[in-house]
Amino acid sequence: MRDVLGAYVGLTKPRIIELLLVTTVPAMFLAAGGVPPLLLVLSTMIGGCLAAASANVINCVLDRDIDEQMRRTRRRPLPRHAVGPAAAAVFGAVLGVAATLWLGFFVNWLSALLALGANAFYVVVYTMLLKRRTSQNIVWGGIAGCFPPLIGWTAVTGEVALAPFVLFAIVFFWTPPHTWALAFRYREDYAAAQVPMLPVVAPAPAVAARILAYSVVTVAVSLALWPVAGTGWLYPVVAALTGAALIWESVQLLVRARRGLTDAALKPMRLFHWSNSYLALVFVAAAVDPLLR
Repeated sequence: MRDVLGAYVGLTKPRIIELLLVTTVPAMFLAAGGVPPLLLVLSTMIGGCLAAASANVINCVLDRDIDEQMRRTRRRPLPRHAVGPAAAAVFGAVLGVAATLWLGFFVNWLSALLALGANAFYVVVYTMLLKRRTSQNIVWGGIAGCFPPLIGWTAVTGEVALAPFVLFAIVFFWTPPHTWALAFRYREDYAAAQVPMLPVVAPAPAVAARILAYSVVTVAVSLALWPVAGTGWLYPVVAALTGAALIWESVQLLVRARRGLTDAALKPMRLFHWSNSYLALVFVAAAVDPLLR
């Protein structure tokens, strides 16, 4: 029973869910201008977890052939036959229905529709249409991961505004360098599975240059939240300092790429891990800043 439960939990990709919550809850603090109602935060987190879990499970079902060929993913539940595809598909559908109803009844229907739209985008646009067809898959498919700030904001206010779209844009421009850094490390895996991630189809210096460009835009967009949301001094200071570190790591990656290094020798995981920390610190700063005013 423990193994079966562990397999179903594994289908939901808990680490990805954690990252989505990092961008949801701070948006709620920013929208409230302080501490939002804790019951509302809890309800939004539960609904967001269910929605993200649903999308991840269905993604695992659709990508099970790819996962079997990649070293990074071959130990997932479906490739090792710990769960059957039909059972996983039903599990994902149930989670999706539960997420929509939970958010609709305990948060609001706008947030529920945004979560449902994010799931549909991730499953249909990214997984089914883009992932196996274009090197721009993560650029446009990554839009699905940008919805959590909108969901968090609308959970508090019941409406959209410019500030959450800036948060949306931060995640949008952050996603390609974050994902391409990981794809550098597992380039051979993606190539074997015939997934045209950019590091598979383009030379390392060209990919690293694009990573740097996206990193610069990410930092610029993050600083735009300062005047748009009227934050205090904490947010711009954190955004500037962490952004400088993100750009520095991107520059170092480009330098190594131009020296002719490839794959693991590029040390792309340094940028990958720092990009995780960068996003968390920027959003935490957005949450804490209203508490200091």
